[in-house]
Amino acid sequence: MNQLTFITQEALFLVLVASAPPVLMSLLVGFIISLFQATTQIQEQTLTFAPKVVAVFGVLALAGPWIGSQLVRFTFHVFDRFPALIK
Repeated sequence: MNQLTFITQEALFLVLVASAPPVLMSLLVGFIISLFQATTQIQEQTLTFAPKVVAVFGVLALAGPWIGSQLVRFTFHVFDRFPALIK
């Protein structure tokens, strides 16, 4: 049972690390757009959508290979530990 707990903890940490770049970029772009809206007093709700989408897709394009390699590494790690899990 200890192995299963360790793998679950590792999986949750991987989700946190893999989702951090796009989430942080979306947060940064949203903050910049909100500062722009507060400065210019433009209160359009849909103004933040397009820049966030472009920024998140850009980050995913740049960080995608790294995220994919982390997921593959974790998958191989789980498959290597599988015999110890079923004992």
